Amino acid sequence: MTDEIVEPAAGDDVETPPPAEPGGYAPSVAQRLAFYQRAGGIITPILTTVFAFFMGGIVVAATGHNPFKTYWAIFKGTGLNWFFHVGNHHIDIPFTNVHVWFPWNTAADIASSGYSVPANSLAQTLLYSTTLILTGLSVAFAFRCGLFNIGGQGQYIAGAITGVYIGTRFVGMPGPLHIVLAIVLAALAGAFWGAIAGFLKATVGAHEVITTIMLNWIVIWVGQYLFGIGGPLQNHIDKTNPKSDSIATNAHLSVWWGNPFLQGLHIGFFIAIGALIVFYLVLNRTTLGYEIRAVGFNPDAARYGGISVARNYITAMAIAGVFAGLAGVIDVLGYAFRLDVLDIQVSNVGFIGIAVALLGRNKTLGVFLGALLFGALINGTSTRNPGLAHVFDPRFAGNFSTMIQALVLLFIGADVLIIYVWQLRRKVGLDRRAESETAEGAA
Repeated sequence: MTDEIVEPAAGDDVETPPPAEPGGYAPSVAQRLAFYQRAGGIITPILTTVFAFFMGGIVVAATGHNPFKTYWAIFKGTGLNWFFHVGNHHIDIPFTNVHVWFPWNTAADIASSGYSVPANSLAQTLLYSTTLILTGLSVAFAFRCGLFNIGGQGQYIAGAITGVYIGTRFVGMPGPLHIVLAIVLAALAGAFWGAIAGFLKATVGAHEVITTIMLNWIVIWVGQYLFGIGGPLQNHIDKTNPKSDSIATNAHLSVWWGNPFLQGLHIGFFIAIGALIVFYLVLNRTTLGYEIRAVGFNPDAARYGGISVARNYITAMAIAGVFAGLAGVIDVLGYAFRLDVLDIQVSNVGFIGIAVALLGRNKTLGVFLGALLFGALINGTSTRNPGLAHVFDPRFAGNFSTMIQALVLLFIGADVLIIYVWQLRRKVGLDRRAESETAEGAA
């Protein structure tokens, strides 16, 4: 059957499609919007980071120090300059006597600019990044369901408390089984603490920001009671010291790189990498992930499509709690080996996870890179960095790191502005081209 072409009658209003741009193809509105969103997802974090460090450099200059030397000293303190020292080295294959060639030295110290930067500095950066990967995933997973999980800190502490309790008990268990038990129960503790906020959101509509903040304070005060003077989990040796007993030696996570006595990098790093893979697969390759993303995009449309919004709120917050709980127990089993009241009071890795997730745009690779950036910044500005004291007052170094984090959070919402500028640039270009064509036609 041949389609009949109907000519418009005289006087009919006919919408004329916009003329195509030179080149023969005019992208649709949806394609242009998708392009702007992708561009914003890449450009915004980069510009945000650059601008935050630029503002930080102004502050450093205002204190009378050289910002370029300060940033270079921070960079060397992160251990990332380890990659610059390429040579002929080898690494050992675990559980064998085999040695294979490797371009970087994993054991020796590296002399750089007059002071020694140990290769262990990079391991320390990755150690911080391990925790931030997990707390960042906790925030990012909830974000993908349209929830703002500010309770990562409380879920982290819940996991750490559970890890200490299991690690100081069951001392007769075999090491691997003891570690697995502590990790599983700590993850469940974080899941339970997160699911409370999800349940309140799903049943009575309580906003997750309010409930997670309240839950944070609840677990902080519970922890201070448990490990405080006379608390049920206070150590049995020094009753004047408000801290827990040390966990059993067989519950320590094995250090695979660096000096174990200097907080070397433990196998929890691979757990964090595995969590990144799980995060990606769950969200992008499972029905659960599809439902969570659908609820995050539009809960009303998801409900109309037969998806249980309430169930996904609870599930998303529980899974977010799993990630944060894992961060807490890995820190306890990996290098802290105990908890005290001060640890609970001053810890802020759950809140840094918010910056990691926002900077990483709640994406798998973005969370990893954001965690690496903040982990490097924390380690590079710490008192462990001997080179920083030569160019910057070490008393202000920790505050400088916090200031950079705050600037990132302040400007991370600049995606709307970035897209507007991008569109304005294109509009100005089109206007100039139209003016040029008009001038040529008039001539």
